[in-house]
Amino acid sequence: MSISDRAAATIAEINRLVPVELQSPKVAVICGSGLQHLADALSPSPRVEINFADLPNFPQTTVEGHTGKLVFGLFGNVPSVCMVGRVHFYEGISFDLTTYPARVFSVMGVETLIVTNASGGLNPDYKVGDLMVLNDHINFPGLAGSHPLKGPNDSTFGPRFQPLSDAYDHALRIKLFETAKTLNLSRAIHEGVYVFVSGPTYETRAESRMLRMFGGDCVGMSTVPEIIVARHSGMRVLAISLITNAVVMTPTPKASDGAADLAEGIANHAEVIEAARLAGNDLQLLVLEVIKATYQ
Repeated sequence: MSISDRAAATIAEINRLVPVELQSPKVAVICGSGLQHLADALSPSPRVEINFADLPNFPQTTVEGHTGKLVFGLFGNVPSVCMVGRVHFYEGISFDLTTYPARVFSVMGVETLIVTNASGGLNPDYKVGDLMVLNDHINFPGLAGSHPLKGPNDSTFGPRFQPLSDAYDHALRIKLFETAKTLNLSRAIHEGVYVFVSGPTYETRAESRMLRMFGGDCVGMSTVPEIIVARHSGMRVLAISLITNAVVMTPTPKASDGAADLAEGIANHAEVIEAARLAGNDLQLLVLEVIKATYQ
């Protein structure tokens, strides 16, 4: 069965469950680890929540902090859908499935995809709790042959050879910085390069130094496959990383030098979720106002 046919079956069930005024969302927001607060910015009515498990062909998430539901509603007066939780390549799920929601959004008529994630800061100027707007990425799995567009191309979505030099919409990025200034947010907002790695292990110290040397400003285990498929499907893309930990890049202490504390700065998922919780309100307000400023 083609992606279009599978998406049609998924959308048929969605349309059975949501009112007509929410069946053609203009904006889709993917909520990263711990960032389910973004869906709270949707108006309380009309509003419909659908679990991934209740949709045919939809992938299921297994990761803490990823609830696994679609929430349909209005950002201001803009029909939108929030994907609360996502699925990842490291869960043993193929890229065809991890990016399937983006295909569904495309067939539904979504024009703009806003992707959020929790990531580790490679840039020494970044602090935990800062935001980074993506203006480029490095796709390590893709460069090594694991790519979401690998295989036969479905030309109903996009071309065989998709350009990505314009992946991150310039006008939307300008709108975000203008909105942040208007809101007078105290949280630092940077702009930089996201490095996609497959996970699920966090990076070693040597790997982290390499990623920084290659030009990465932050690193994470999601987002890029969804963005590639969104661009292949003709959607505009805005992507925002929340820096939830500072990646350890100092060389590993040598045993020949005696005792050392290897636990200093070590990453953990609980830290990621807590940083996301603290940043939730600012990111929620920023995303809401960007959507309203773009469509109203």
